[in-house]
Amino acid sequence: MDFKQLQSYITAVKFKSFTMAAEKLGISQPTISTHIRILEAELDARLLSRNAKSFEITQKGWEVYEAAQEILKVWEDMLNRWGDEESRVIRLGVSTIPSAYILPEVLPDFKKRYENVCFEISQEDSRAIIDAVHNGSYDIGLVGMKTEDDTLEFQPFYQDRMVLITPATEPYLSMRKQEQVPLKELFAEPMILRERGSGSRRSAEHFMREMGISEEQLSVTARMNDQESIKNLVAGGLGLSIISEKAVQDSLDANRLLKFDLPGEPANRQFYLIYQKGRLLKEYAKAFRDYLLNYYVEK
Repeated sequence: MDFKQLQSYITAVKFKSFTMAAEKLGISQPTISTHIRILEAELDARLLSRNAKSFEITQKGWEVYEAAQEILKVWEDMLNRWGDEESRVIRLGVSTIPSAYILPEVLPDFKKRYENVCFEISQEDSRAIIDAVHNGSYDIGLVGMKTEDDTLEFQPFYQDRMVLITPATEPYLSMRKQEQVPLKELFAEPMILRERGSGSRRSAEHFMREMGISEEQLSVTARMNDQESIKNLVAGGLGLSIISEKAVQDSLDANRLLKFDLPGEPANRQFYLIYQKGRLLKEYAKAFRDYLLNYYVEK
């Protein structure tokens, strides 16, 4: 048995066609057939039940298909790891908040410990990062939402809260002095929302749903995908917004914005470090994973 036989078998099963498998692998159809016959002979098992025009996969054939995928995946991961060993590159996919406010805190100290490591960092919304990690485009992702993708590991590393932000002007300054936050009045104001696919948008929707507030009830004045632009527009008086407390701290310190805490558990927001469950992470990617998982615990 060799890897070429496994690759021929996997490709034929995937496309349910010897012809398509030959085209995809750039070899002849008789070669595909030969590889699979050798595999069946070595395993002493019928993997495919053939007829004149097509074939069906047997029960043992499905078992071999699943095992072969795992074998090739481990092999390819090892080769990729060795290939990247000299460059020591960690490919990170990060959503908005981790990119702008978390990485600047954690990367400088990590680089002091691992001087030769180089990061390739791409920023997208959380949904896109999750899809890219699933497809193997990134070693590690940092996102603000969790999905039911059972091929990925989601490990929480930082807990934030969503807050409502307003300009630092009257009447909001007066509202801040009130004993009870007038949320009903605030949510009647024009609102600026994040784009769909972002973890911040999903967290805001979760809070509003738990509070019995629907998007249809809001007066939406703009939808944007950039946190800094949202903060600037709120400070300029275009509308209010629900945003990550981590993202707004600098503007609060500069007295450009006011924040109103949102009540209850629904306002909490978790950030996750994600990677493929079955994938062997490079040693320095594992080091970064462990470092980040402990960073805010130690803080």
